[in-house]
Amino acid sequence: MRAFLAALILLGSSLGAIAEPSAADRSKIEQAYARRLADQQQQDVDQRIAARMEALNQSPGSPVLGNPVGDVVIVEFFDYACPYCKAVEPRLEALLKSDHKVKLVLKEFPILTPQSMIATRAALASVAQGKYKPFHQAMMNFRGQLLESDIFDMAKASGLDLVRLRRDMTSPAISDEIIANFNLARGIRAFQTPTFIVSNHEMSSDSASIDFPRTVAVARGR
Repeated sequence: MRAFLAALILLGSSLGAIAEPSAADRSKIEQAYARRLADQQQQDVDQRIAARMEALNQSPGSPVLGNPVGDVVIVEFFDYACPYCKAVEPRLEALLKSDHKVKLVLKEFPILTPQSMIATRAALASVAQGKYKPFHQAMMNFRGQLLESDIFDMAKASGLDLVRLRRDMTSPAISDEIIANFNLARGIRAFQTPTFIVSNHEMSSDSASIDFPRTVAVARGR
């Protein structure tokens, strides 16, 4: 607000009087102030991300799809009950199929429903059986309210041993990964799903408007 008032005074001085700015001038000042504030917030988030690069990009507990040594890293915080995450999933899958140099790091972030936590634990437990990718994609492509019975039906259809899966879901390592993801999300001010980080820069635009191929191309040009 102090910056906003200073801008008003400067504008008045440039006009030769400390007069009340017109509605058009006031709108321009407010827009400039909003852009400056958004830039400052983005810089703060990017600095927070830079301080947590290893945990975001290289955590051994976070599943990876695509190229494990890709030249562009996309980190996604997501929830299996999130309709926006599911809406963007086909575009992510298409990106990984068309660009074999992209690494997608998946941060399980179950914040929406009780079933979200069950799905996350089951997904992370599926890693031990080598079935994470098909199980993850089955749940991401599922439409409608996600029930516990749906989760285990998809696990069985993905070829998972359900007895072993239920046992592995209680592993302390899985709890540690979930807690680490919550702490990371809080540390970078990620409070919604999906949240995308591309080459250590948070995508501030709505997920529906992200052009992933173009975003990857820009990241390679940095």
